Amino acid sequence: MRLIGLLAGVAAVALTAAAQAQDKLTLQLKWVTQAQFAGYYVAKDKGFYKDEKLDVTIKPGGPDIAPPQVAAGGGADVIIDWMPAALASREKGVPLVNIAQIYKRSGMMLTCRKDSGIKTPADFKGRTLGVWFAGNEYPFLSWMDKLGLKTSGANPDIKVLKQGFNVDPLLQKQADCISTMTYNEYWQVIDAGIKPDQLLVFKYEDQGVATLEDGFYTTEAKLKDPAMADRLARFVRATAKGWDYAVKNQAEAVKIVLNNDATGAQKANHQTRMMGEVAKLVADQPKGIGYLEPADYERTVGILLGGKSDPVITKKPAGAWTHQIIDAAMKK
Repeated sequence: MRLIGLLAGVAAVALTAAAQAQDKLTLQLKWVTQAQFAGYYVAKDKGFYKDEKLDVTIKPGGPDIAPPQVAAGGGADVIIDWMPAALASREKGVPLVNIAQIYKRSGMMLTCRKDSGIKTPADFKGRTLGVWFAGNEYPFLSWMDKLGLKTSGANPDIKVLKQGFNVDPLLQKQADCISTMTYNEYWQVIDAGIKPDQLLVFKYEDQGVATLEDGFYTTEAKLKDPAMADRLARFVRATAKGWDYAVKNQAEAVKIVLNNDATGAQKANHQTRMMGEVAKLVADQPKGIGYLEPADYERTVGILLGGKSDPVITKKPAGAWTHQIIDAAMKK
């Protein structure tokens, strides 16, 4: 009996040691739990993070959560943000660095009612356009500047409606066009009863003003810590597996997302469509999911610097991205 008790004690110690071997890492999402972030929930659910000896906490975002501020305050090791917001934050003093780029393409669009009479971007002048703020306005402002349309001042060319995170302004005809994502709000408009042939969409990708969206950002201080850098590399490697699995097993990925939605607000049909659209933004990365193509970065910076009246950033950033982590992640 004494031997059995001793063995049990040894086993308990071993289990405790194994649990302690899991390095903790916190990820701050840009928005609420939904299929936009399926790869991270899949990586956790399927044990990909655990395989890399990581104990990952995934913190949902929301309308009152600004990921750069969370990173600056030490509330997360990694945040997901769009590059325009991250670079704008960096210029304002938050030392964010892109360590991996999950979305290869942009899902942002302006969705307009055809009965507004808008047929081309040239028709935006004199119209009311809905725009998200909290960092999401930067691609829009750069596009309007490229079109030569003033968005502020005494006599703006367009009226910018500060859009909430819903599609009501379009449904209620408070705006001629609103901001939508290919994977989310566009389908909310459809579900509200407006038919696709009653809408006209202008994809940022098609307009030559697409900027990079969901990417991983950490702080310069964390990158200088060898132990944290190793942890981040393992995190990126496991995440790439999570996204690869999610894209190839979309129905299962949706179930995992729904199981992680503590609010119960998300519905299977909407998340299924979202997963299908998100997969298009993640797929076709020849050098692997997460690899930031320098040309894509330069394109984004060029668009943000291109504003003549009110540029998003005023100078070309230095040290705003690195392949240090993704290279380490891909070595294994």
